Amino acid sequence: MMKVFVVGIAGGVGRRVAARLVAQGDQVGGLVRRPAQVEELAAEGVAATLGDIVKLSAEELAGIIRGHDAAVFTAGAGGEGGPETVDQIDGAGPGKLARAAAIAGVSRIVLVSVFPEAWRERRMDEEFEHYMVAKKQAEVELVLTDRDWVIVRPSALSNAPGTGLVDLGLAKVHEEITRDDVAETVVEVLRQPDVSRIILEVTGGPTPIADAVAAMART
Repeated sequence: MMKVFVVGIAGGVGRRVAARLVAQGDQVGGLVRRPAQVEELAAEGVAATLGDIVKLSAEELAGIIRGHDAAVFTAGAGGEGGPETVDQIDGAGPGKLARAAAIAGVSRIVLVSVFPEAWRERRMDEEFEHYMVAKKQAEVELVLTDRDWVIVRPSALSNAPGTGLVDLGLAKVHEEITRDDVAETVVEVLRQPDVSRIILEVTGGPTPIADAVAAMART
């Protein structure tokens, strides 16, 4: 049994990660910003804590995550609040979690990030480019820590039912993947301690998720 804390647990991927962990008998905690979410997640077997990743200090966050085996960061501004909010959540959030984890003695961190070339064919606007820069800065800060980190970069996300199959590796062509399959990949990474200090790109593909993640332990 693992004890996992999820930052972004109310989001599309985070909630799916939590559901899978709970179904497998793991203990799951998370950070939410609205009291109603605490009650909703409690009904799903998740011990959510009321708090804001932007407002919490690393020391305060450490007090919340202490005692967990691993932490997952899936939070994002989601297009709300403009560039400043993107910087605070997508950019600075993972680094704050890493500092909190060091204080709390939580060694393993899984960051859900983004493909570097995501949607380049669409000629995205300045806000999207700012978002991409923030995501890369977050990756760089996490990689420079002494934590047992794994960065998972999913391709474009869909809400279609999961297939249980992916294409996972060090570099992949940006296509599309379901949130279900991203969540399952994150859970499998948490269960594979030999997959460590590595950046993985994942999209839809032909390989069962457990097999795909296990192969990365030999990379």
